[in-house]
Amino acid sequence: MPATNRATVAPVSEAAELADQHVAAFNDAVVTGDFTGFLTGFHDDAVIRFENVPQAGLLEFAGRPAYTAAYEQQPPDDQIDVTGPPQGEDGTLVIPFAWRRDGARGTMRLQLLDGRIARMTVTFA
Repeated sequence: MPATNRATVAPVSEAAELADQHVAAFNDAVVTGDFTGFLTGFHDDAVIRFENVPQAGLLEFAGRPAYTAAYEQQPPDDQIDVTGPPQGEDGTLVIPFAWRRDGARGTMRLQLLDGRIARMTVTFA
């Protein structure tokens, strides 16, 4: 069974802490330009999906080689901030965010398995 079908989310009381850790790791990676540490938080067979990406539409990367290459070839160049309380919805941690540079909003949805991310969907508003 693929990891994405067995994902769980932490209790809501832990959602804010998980969201803060994930966003901090992302923001650190943006500053350093090295996403290696950030990506260790993902399972080898994780799926990373980006929806409504400006000028690109839908992007999806399945498996460590694919998502690592994506972050190496087109690394994000802006940090994000959490804009509201993270919520647990149907086994998914939902994190509202905004880009620091232009304030554009989006939502991250994380499905966790054994403390690591099995699936991340980032939707641009």
